[in-house]
Amino acid sequence: MDKDLLIHLPVVAAVARHRSFVGAAGALNMSASAVSHAVRAVEDRLGEALFARTTRSVSLTEAGAEFVRRIDAALQDIATAVEGVSAARGELRGLLRLNASRVAFMMAVVPLLARLARRHPRLSVEVHTDDALVDIVAQGFDAGIRLGEAVQQDMVAVRLSSGFEAIVVASPAYVRERGAPSNCADLAGHDCIGYRLLASGNLYEWELDEQGRRVVVQTRGSAIVTDATAARELALAGVGVAYLFEPLVREDLQQGRLLRLLPRASLRHDGLFLYFPRRASMSAKLRALIDAAAQGMA
Repeated sequence: MDKDLLIHLPVVAAVARHRSFVGAAGALNMSASAVSHAVRAVEDRLGEALFARTTRSVSLTEAGAEFVRRIDAALQDIATAVEGVSAARGELRGLLRLNASRVAFMMAVVPLLARLARRHPRLSVEVHTDDALVDIVAQGFDAGIRLGEAVQQDMVAVRLSSGFEAIVVASPAYVRERGAPSNCADLAGHDCIGYRLLASGNLYEWELDEQGRRVVVQTRGSAIVTDATAARELALAGVGVAYLFEPLVREDLQQGRLLRLLPRASLRHDGLFLYFPRRASMSAKLRALIDAAAQGMA
């Protein structure tokens, strides 16, 4: 193997993952010119262009896509071997990249990473919060965290939480002023706090149970947010009715700061799961994350 070629392969993989020379440079702590030089060196050695470049975008050529597909598996094996050596010494190091929805971060990621940090203080974890469903393999993530129904079937899934309900809540002040809805249709006459999905730009639809039948309720109101914590804060302030996962407002309900509305209309979700491709389960850093997840469910 040409050693000069070998040292540049992680750079090629990073450019492919980020679809950007600048993005790869930032991830690798290199200059953009150094990244460009490394890619050019590999392309010259292979006699093939791996990337199609314009002033606005970087994309893989057909040859580049096949090359990256092959080297990714080899680079993963090398990383796993290196991690295994450090893990055997009891000093797990490296970078673990996670992708999680914003709600998953609030409900499960914080306590999970706290347990992981106590057990492996030299392991770094980079978390990208994104409500869009992403291909974690293509985007270079080690694992993702989502609702059970959103996990791809070809992934290994590890439970992070028990099931929970999506519920409708409002403050006592709001209920005193506006009253409480008696059925799902009544929500049309209430000030409902909307949730905008950043990936699609659509408003999140409230799914509720109406006499054993799942229904989608169209809502409107004076406020639209892009974060569940913002919806909770607005509900606490009496701005309107919010649709939230019960664990996010459990303490508010217990303390009487929020009231649960339409309790029989709540829909139950399967819970949050850590998921990853089967091949990745051999990674020492991922096994450490799985162990931390299991500790939380114990």
